[in-house]
Amino acid sequence: MVASGVVMRWWCPMPVRLGILRSFGARIGTGVVIRHRVRVHWPWKLTVGADSWIGEGAWILNLEPVTIGHDTCVSQDVLLCTGSHDRTSPTFEFDNAPIVIGDHVWIAVRATVLRGVTVHDGAVVGACTLVTRDVPTDTTVHAGRS
Repeated sequence: MVASGVVMRWWCPMPVRLGILRSFGARIGTGVVIRHRVRVHWPWKLTVGADSWIGEGAWILNLEPVTIGHDTCVSQDVLLCTGSHDRTSPTFEFDNAPIVIGDHVWIAVRATVLRGVTVHDGAVVGACTLVTRDVPTDTTVHAGRS
């Protein structure tokens, strides 16, 4: 991971963290907060809208683009994973797809959002929820309930 040693392993002031991500191509709006221990696999495939917040320990495994809207909260230890494999293929090739998270969304602690998912505006993803399909506008989903 590019810049993971600087951004992850040592304490790094948030303005410096944002500057490092931007210098590697991340598009980050004004007023964004990215807490400590956040991992971004490919910064140039990340877009974060204004006034959004990414919590401690979040992991953005973005082999494909990840877009996070404005006024959105991605809580602690959330995993956004654009990567997968075609399990029916004899060569197990990649089956990756982008993730889009809308505006005014809350992805709660330790949730996982998988490849190809769009979490539409105003949606809430509950703690520890695995999201494998799109979440409609202004909808709440919880672990064990779709």
